[in-house]
Amino acid sequence: MLLFLLSALPAYAQSGAARVSVAAVETEEIVEQLTLTGTVTAARRSPISSEIAGKIAQLQVEEGDRIPSGGVLATLDARRARLASRQAQAAMRQAEAELVDAERRLEMARRLAERRAVSEDERGTLETEVQTDRAVLERLRAEAGEQALLIDMHEIRAPFAGVVAQRFTEAGAWVEPGDPVVELVDLDQLRIDVAAPQEFYPRLAGGARATVRLDAQPGSALEGTLLSAVPVASPGSRTFLARIVVSNENAALMPGLSAKVTLHLPTGNRHPVIPRDALIRHPDGRTTAWVVVSAGGALTAQERNIVTGRAFAGRVEVRRGLSDGDSVVTEGNEGLQPGQAVEIVRNAS
Repeated sequence: MLLFLLSALPAYAQSGAARVSVAAVETEEIVEQLTLTGTVTAARRSPISSEIAGKIAQLQVEEGDRIPSGGVLATLDARRARLASRQAQAAMRQAEAELVDAERRLEMARRLAERRAVSEDERGTLETEVQTDRAVLERLRAEAGEQALLIDMHEIRAPFAGVVAQRFTEAGAWVEPGDPVVELVDLDQLRIDVAAPQEFYPRLAGGARATVRLDAQPGSALEGTLLSAVPVASPGSRTFLARIVVSNENAALMPGLSAKVTLHLPTGNRHPVIPRDALIRHPDGRTTAWVVVSAGGALTAQERNIVTGRAFAGRVEVRRGLSDGDSVVTEGNEGLQPGQAVEIVRNAS
């Protein structure tokens, strides 16, 4: 119908006609908007500690530094560990040589035993010596491996990529196992945690769309997705935790920021919707909208009483009074009169 009206404009535009913009009435799924206050949190925020005791030889990072996964955060003084490792390596090499010698003598004894030049007891003693030397070598190899692992532990590395939020120590300080060295925050896995009223829990399925506005950036609007609703309610406030994830490509999010989160919850209902600008609210409580119709070869305005429902995304649900295909006036509707001739200057749909 709207295309007909626009094509008919040259024929029906009249001198003095009101100039209006229109939008088509369309049936859509009705969405309920739930606005909540939340806080940006990190999925991974961890104090990184030392696994062994030692003196901090070097602290390689400053607060605010971005560190890749496996990056070195701090180094402990490893001089004693390296000495112990060299001793373990030397002992292992000695055991390897002793085993080679014992195996050589056992092989010779076996050849002599075939000619009955060596007693069975002597050969048995050599076999026991080889077995003992092998066990000693295995133990020393394990000890050498342990020493090598201890040297690796003198480098405190990031278990995941993140930003250094805080330093807890300095170079020259002594740390014990479990003492925190730095706090690392994963900025690539941020989410917004909100407290949602318990009556909405059955409708908060993962995947619902969300709009996030950061209080620190009033003009910002980030698109997000409801990740999950934790099925444990807070007994005092009768709310439960809902988590929203958004893309952080522009690094707008930081842990601790407050945000307004608008969840767009499908209702399962479909009704006609119109732009909010098409509504006219009267002092007596009525709500109307102006509709452009073609009557008697002219475009005229008719006022319709309507019953509205939910408002969302700049549009309003119409439960009664309008149908699909109607053309409602969105601009120029303030001073219209019933039956007044109109000229469509813009299709606002």
